[in-house]
Amino acid sequence: MTFRASVLTLYPEMFPGPLGYALAGRALANGLWGLEAVQIRDHALDRHRSVDDTPAGGGPGMVMRADVLARAIDAVSPADDPRPRLLMTPRGRPLTQARVRELAAGPGAVILCGRFEGVDERIVAARGLEEVCVGDVVLSGGEAAALLLLDACVRLIPGVMGKAESGTDESFSHGLLEYPQYTRPQLFEGQGIPEVLTSGDHARIARWRQAEAEAVTRARRPDLLPPARDGSMKERE
Repeated sequence: MTFRASVLTLYPEMFPGPLGYALAGRALANGLWGLEAVQIRDHALDRHRSVDDTPAGGGPGMVMRADVLARAIDAVSPADDPRPRLLMTPRGRPLTQARVRELAAGPGAVILCGRFEGVDERIVAARGLEEVCVGDVVLSGGEAAALLLLDACVRLIPGVMGKAESGTDESFSHGLLEYPQYTRPQLFEGQGIPEVLTSGDHARIARWRQAEAEAVTRARRPDLLPPARDGSMKERE
């Protein structure tokens, strides 16, 4: 089963964009995953290729039409398509590493990139869209969010990263932010590498990394810590 992404957008030229480079780009070229960018305007109902209209009830901006979006979704995702249908929107559920892992292990995704003031609410229920948010910010469109989501998923596809464990020992993988990393030179502008990391004592290194991960998580993202862990931090070595 190959991970296959269909992105519905008003700017298909934005894809693959950064996904055409480095790990994701090589994996795309090697057929480890697939990507199609679909122009929503191709499914418009008038000669002007209109995709939006004024918001019901008044207000600024424009809203993407449900009928046009339905035609675009149906063209790439028939009723028997097992892929989840995602809508990138700031009002969605926050994207987590756990959800990314679920998506990466599946057949792919159909991703709708909103624009303007958003999409007609009726399309969400009519086509079973899962609303996804990548951060507490508002972007000019869903394309950047879709690129972020796909990058997070593609790197976890088997064969994409050189070492499979690279995707298991990192931030959020165990409910914590990642511990600090160091490499050569041994001394940089008066700062050395922590002695424990050059000790060769793997058990001690593991304890140090766990303690550092907990400390940085408590300082930066205490919301990630369960109450028991938050109240009983290990001492740093």
